Amino acid sequence: MQNDINTNGHTQWFFFRVTNTKPGLKVKFNVLNYSKPDSLFNYGMKVSIYSDKQAELNNVGWHKGGEDISYFNNGIRKEIIYSSKSFYTATFTYKFKHADDSVFFAYAQPYSYSDLRCDLDLILNDPERKQFITSKVLC
Repeated sequence: MQNDINTNGHTQWFFFRVTNTKPGLKVKFNVLNYSKPDSLFNYGMKVSIYSDKQAELNNVGWHKGGEDISYFNNGIRKEIIYSSKSFYTATFTYKFKHADDSVFFAYAQPYSYSDLRCDLDLILNDPERKQFITSKVLC
């Protein structure tokens, strides 16, 4: 993992895609190089998942899933000036449901600029909520 932008070396987020899937195939994923000693994955949080085929066939969008989810110290240490830093791993398994699918995995459901614009348009065009909000160009 790469460091999160505008942090002092923290890593938290991941987002990746798997293609050319086979139904029934169970895969174990290990996401390495976390720096935090604990994670919400250890308290029941699940991975955010989006399947193109699930969306097309069953109208299922982003949802939480994955099995055997855990987060642990992986024993890898990185020596830095004046101290030694431990790294951690998030691990989970996923069983693919469809052939030739494209499945996305993320720490949290992505929220794009387009999503924001759509949500703001809905609010600005709703007569009930419109009376409590104004919109103007900031820059």
